[in-house]
Amino acid sequence: MASKLQVSHLLDGKKLGIFLPAPPAAFQTTPLTRGAYNVLLASPPSWLTELRKTGPHPRPVVAGKLGVSISGLARGGVTEALTSAHIQSLLEQPPAWLVEERSRQAAVRAEKAAAANRKRQTAL
Repeated sequence: MASKLQVSHLLDGKKLGIFLPAPPAAFQTTPLTRGAYNVLLASPPSWLTELRKTGPHPRPVVAGKLGVSISGLARGGVTEALTSAHIQSLLEQPPAWLVEERSRQAAVRAEKAAAANRKRQTAL
């Protein structure tokens, strides 16, 4: 019975790590069962492999590849999905907003690590 449960189309793209408007129309209009989802993960079709490789990528993927938060993308004015080539060009010649956001993200990560370290120390 669990394999017959339908996964919403909004989650389809998110779970697969793809920008939802980019896949073929048949994928966008056909309900995706858990079984079909598992098959896509185990043996992705060429269109899915190509989308994951070249994009366009959804914001969480873009943020991860650039090393910034999703909020950092918004502060930098990135509102649309980006291709791998566009992401690579931003990494090769980072604009000022990207340098600032990567620095901000590094500071956040350092603070989280310090907080976790303090928590471990107090637990001992």
